[in-house]
Amino acid sequence: MKSDEPNISLSQLGEFGLIDRIRNQVADSRSVAVGIGDDCAATILPAGELLLTSKDLLIEDVHFRRDWTDMYHLGRKSAAVNLSDIAAMGGKATHLYLGVGLPKTLTAAEIDQFTSGFLDEANAAGATLCGGDTCRSNGSLLISVTVHGSILPEQVLRRDGAKQGDLIYVSGTIGDSALALAQLQRGDTPSTDLAQRHHSPTPRLALGQAIAKNNLATAMIDVSDGIFSDLGHILEQSQLGAQIIQNQVPLSESAQLHLNSHPNDAEIALRGGEDYELLFCAPATNNDKIKQLAAELKIPLTQIGICLPASQGLTLVTPAGQTQSFQSTGFNHFR
Repeated sequence: MKSDEPNISLSQLGEFGLIDRIRNQVADSRSVAVGIGDDCAATILPAGELLLTSKDLLIEDVHFRRDWTDMYHLGRKSAAVNLSDIAAMGGKATHLYLGVGLPKTLTAAEIDQFTSGFLDEANAAGATLCGGDTCRSNGSLLISVTVHGSILPEQVLRRDGAKQGDLIYVSGTIGDSALALAQLQRGDTPSTDLAQRHHSPTPRLALGQAIAKNNLATAMIDVSDGIFSDLGHILEQSQLGAQIIQNQVPLSESAQLHLNSHPNDAEIALRGGEDYELLFCAPATNNDKIKQLAAELKIPLTQIGICLPASQGLTLVTPAGQTQSFQSTGFNHFR
C-alpha cells in the first residue's frame, strides 16, 4: 500500500489512525474469529493439532540498519525470521502478531512500506496478521513479532531426536547472508544475490512440512546463528557428536565468486547465520526419499556430515583432508 500523503507524520496520523491504516491492509481469514481492533485476537486451531508459538525481537543497529535496507524488505524479513521457526518444527504458519516501537521521524509512507513487506511475506506463507501493539520510540526502531503455527502431534520435529549414524543435511546454500553482512560492515557493496539473501530471506515452510509429514527427519532446526552453532543445539540436546565435510557444505555461485577473491572470508561463510535454511538429521535409509523430495520441491538438499557418538565431539574435515575439532559457536548477542 502506498500512502496518499507520503509526508504525513506519526503525530498527525496518531496511534489509532496507524492501527486503522494497518488493519485496512489485512485480508480476512476463516481462521480468525476476532482480529485487529479488539483487546485480544481469537483464532481457530485445527482439530487435533498442536499450537506452535515463537517470538523474535529485531532492534535497529543490532539486527538491522536502515541505511542498509529499505523499509519494504525490513518488513518482509521481520515476518520471515519468525515464520522460519515454524518451518523448523515442520508446522504450518497460521497467525502473526506485530509490535512496533516507532521513532517519530518515520513517515506514514515508510510505515506503509514496512507493512506492505510484512504482509506480503505473511500472505506468501498463508498466515494472517491478527494484532499487536504500536507505541512511540524515543530512540531506535523496535520490532517484536510473535508467530503461531499448527501441526499434528506425531509430526512435531524437535532438536533432541537425532540418532548416531544419522546423516546431516542442509537445504539451499549457506553463508550468503553472512558474507553480505561482512561486506556491508566493511563499507563495501555486496552482490545483488548476496544482499537479497541477507535482506529478504525465504522461510522453508513447504520443505519443513514435507519433511515432517513424510517422517524423513529425526531432528531439525533453522539456520539462524550459523550451521555449527545451530547443529550444536541438536547435538547437545540429542547427546551426540558429529563430523562435517567442509567441501560438501553448499555454497551459492555468488558466495563462491566472493570467496575466490576473498579466501579469508571462508570461516565467515561457515560460521555466519541468517540463512534461514533448514538443517536436519535423517537415517541413511531415507536418503533416496530426501533426494526425491529435493527434486519435487526444486530445493537442493545436501548431505554435509554424519552424527557420531558424543565422545567424538564436533569435527570438521577441511578441503586438505585434515580433521580438526570445531567449536559449535556462531552469533551470540551476549558474547
